[in-house]
Amino acid sequence: MAPVSTSTSSIPRPARALGFNSTIERFAWMAGSLLVLGLFWHVLAVVLQNRYLPTPVAVFDIMMREAESGELWKHTSATLARVAIAFIFSMFIGTAIGLALGKYKTADKFFDAWLTLFLNLPALVTITLCYIWFGLTDVAAVVAVALNKIPNVAVNMREGARSLSKDLAEMAAMYKFGSWKTLRHVTLPQLAPFFAAAARSGLSLVWKIVLVVEAFGRSNGVGYRLAIAFQEFDVGTILAYALAFILIVQIIEFTILQPLQARVSAWRR
Repeated sequence: MAPVSTSTSSIPRPARALGFNSTIERFAWMAGSLLVLGLFWHVLAVVLQNRYLPTPVAVFDIMMREAESGELWKHTSATLARVAIAFIFSMFIGTAIGLALGKYKTADKFFDAWLTLFLNLPALVTITLCYIWFGLTDVAAVVAVALNKIPNVAVNMREGARSLSKDLAEMAAMYKFGSWKTLRHVTLPQLAPFFAAAARSGLSLVWKIVLVVEAFGRSNGVGYRLAIAFQEFDVGTILAYALAFILIVQIIEFTILQPLQARVSAWRR
């Protein structure tokens, strides 16, 4: 009888370990890439010696000063609140519209032109109209942002509804799953990847529009602070607030949205 090999090389590595190593590798590449970008920025700023291109160290000093004074947290928290409210509303309403259009062909044919119209409507127009109609209020700001994001969510979820497997639906009916069990174990797992993709793209779009909304008509928030810095030609403050909020969004992306999308898409592998 041939001896049984006990070599550890033949033992498959746990999936969790592979996932952890992949995450470490991804972060290492990201850190290295950003370090190279920072060095390039620093060298360029030193060579040019221009007041409109401060070094990364100078921008970091401004960021720390704003944080110590409390201004950074005041404005970033106001922006985050608006982003969260607009994001939730746009995801909820856009998902409902997208599923309805994907399920009912007549409604899809009728409202497809509406969806195309709102997809191509400039955000600046929506923001201006909402401020005129509702006044310079947070309600107007949130509505303007949500109106710009809802069509994108609707398109994603419509495609998800169209791609639902008829075979799985027939199987659920044959085994008498019932409405709730079919929704939970058949429908939602198929829609989850589309929802996660809409959420990831939605966050990147919503926070950018929120900054424009704040620059136009709010008295706090990162967008408002950027507008004030622009009037003063204060490039250092502009970069400090921009980088601080980008960092916050990236933390949300890497710790919540990307793991969520990987989890809901795992069943497809």
